[in-house]
Amino acid sequence: MTMVVLIVIAALYRIIPGRPWGFAPQIAMALFGGAVIKDKRWAFALPIFSMFLSDLLYQGLYSAGLSPIYGFYDGQWLNYCLFALIVIIGFAIKKINVVNVLVASVAAPTIFFLLSNFITWSGMMGQQLRGLNRPFTFQGFLTALADGLLFYKGSLEGTLFFSTILFGGYYLLTKNNTAAVKTAHA
Repeated sequence: MTMVVLIVIAALYRIIPGRPWGFAPQIAMALFGGAVIKDKRWAFALPIFSMFLSDLLYQGLYSAGLSPIYGFYDGQWLNYCLFALIVIIGFAIKKINVVNVLVASVAAPTIFFLLSNFITWSGMMGQQLRGLNRPFTFQGFLTALADGLLFYKGSLEGTLFFSTILFGGYYLLTKNNTAAVKTAHA
């Protein structure tokens, strides 16, 4: 039930109008899922279901003329694959501590930014998004990266913020449960 609530809240947060570009919990959820959730199916499902639900909501709002952002587009499945990659990065967090979570929380949005912009620029997302008409040169790729810097900034800030909430909350809950078990057995 907690997972379902987290998925719905994150999906609803992502479609809030006017929030900073990229400032959303899904990358932090993917890291958290990979690092903490023992059932690997749920580790992958948590961020992907949340993304799908928010994409579905975006599409509904777009179709109703209430949002300029459409939910579904050519090659979108590649974004879901990138979120699966971020879950795998979460698997690499063997010991949950501030340094490991901080490194992963910087690495994940950076990897997402580089790969998603490369995929868009290269045309792998389909012709409708093909590099936003950036030339298929190294300079064109750098321009495509520059186009995404605002999204990257929000994504990095959002991942650091939501990782602090998710991993910090997890730490506090497990610390309190460990202390309660030790007290009960004392």
